[in-house]
Amino acid sequence: MPISPAARPDRAPSPLLTSPASAPLLTVSGGELVAAPRSAPTGSGRRRSRPSSNPYLRLLATPGARAFTAGNLIARLPMGMLSVSAVIMIAGSRGSYALAGAVTATGLAATAVVAPFTARLVDRFGQARVAVPATALAVLGSLALVLCVHHDAPAWTLFAAYAATATTPNTGGMSRARWAYLHRGDPAALHTANSFEQAADELCFMLGPALAATLCGALFPEAGTLVGAVLLMTGVLIFAAQRATEPPVTPRTRAVASPLRTPGMPALLAVFLATGAVFGSLEVVSIAHAGGAILALQAAGSCAAGLLYGSLRPARNVHLRLLLCLAAMTALMSLPLLAATGSAVLPVLALCLLLAGAATAPTMVTGMTLVQRATRPEQLNEGMTLSVTALLGGVAAGAAVGGWLVEHAGTVPGYAAPVSAAALALVIAAAGHRSANHAPAQAC
Repeated sequence: MPISPAARPDRAPSPLLTSPASAPLLTVSGGELVAAPRSAPTGSGRRRSRPSSNPYLRLLATPGARAFTAGNLIARLPMGMLSVSAVIMIAGSRGSYALAGAVTATGLAATAVVAPFTARLVDRFGQARVAVPATALAVLGSLALVLCVHHDAPAWTLFAAYAATATTPNTGGMSRARWAYLHRGDPAALHTANSFEQAADELCFMLGPALAATLCGALFPEAGTLVGAVLLMTGVLIFAAQRATEPPVTPRTRAVASPLRTPGMPALLAVFLATGAVFGSLEVVSIAHAGGAILALQAAGSCAAGLLYGSLRPARNVHLRLLLCLAAMTALMSLPLLAATGSAVLPVLALCLLLAGAATAPTMVTGMTLVQRATRPEQLNEGMTLSVTALLGGVAAGAAVGGWLVEHAGTVPGYAAPVSAAALALVIAAAGHRSANHAPAQAC
């Protein structure tokens, strides 16, 4: 068979025979035109790597996610260190736990007032431009507190110095805002991200107090505060340097109402307030009943439950899921009360606290998901900071109620406070869910 001029190897191939790399290669064999594959069979080639089935590994595979997560975890660890370090430092120097508690309570109240304004600035001008100077002011407040304690300054200076730490930005909220920006339109990824962030919160609040107590006891009383301040500044600098994952600032052409006026937000904040009372009362009563070390089990149970919860599919009806989580929290919070009432041994109470913590993270994750959905994208940091502020206010109120019950009625009746607060949160959430369901009918 004669060879076609277009098929001769000494000539350039015709444009009609030029094909993509995946198309077969035309050549001549035995005087006939045949097709040969351009690449080796797939069986001999290298297999493409499959995406991991672990949702957390897929989440951290997001470009830039590991860098800002590392910075955020470093910055978040001092959140569980600074208050404990301040109490140890002030009580050891002045010999008064009442003064130490009053100073830290003042800082908590100042944070509740200042944090929403800091978050509003973050939404308006960007995370990096606001978080770094705000953190620097907070670190200066911590250093001023150390100097005032070390040099035996008047008591009012302790209140002023610790109140200055209220400018600390909500690093957890900023991290959640980044996940919401990176995975907008992907409810499954956002569900996993919120679960991861809640587990990180629990881990930091579990490790932070232990690290603070170790530093203050092994080195010197001011060591916990100094190390916490260094970690906070370092973490925020690393976090803010990751500009590629920072949510863009949305220009505001008109005045935007506060997230507090968003339908459903007041009820959500009331739920966070009551939930915070669960944590505050449980902490004080457990410390009085069995010591502070046992609280690590409650945080461990919450951390494990949060990681497991993030691997599940997101709920179709998030409001209903919140009600179920609060119902589970109410039931599980009754276990420490039953153990204390029955004069159970310490290991039994520890197991009850571990189980009680299992409902914490799922409840917080579901609540944060609802806050994200109810808040405008350009106000996301402010909305989540308001929820954290409500939570801290509830912690303070719960601690006060729990302390009063312990002093006047004992630790066994004191364990009724977390159960009552959880039931109150369930009632508020149910009322908010009912009003939300009836709102469209009333509008028609």
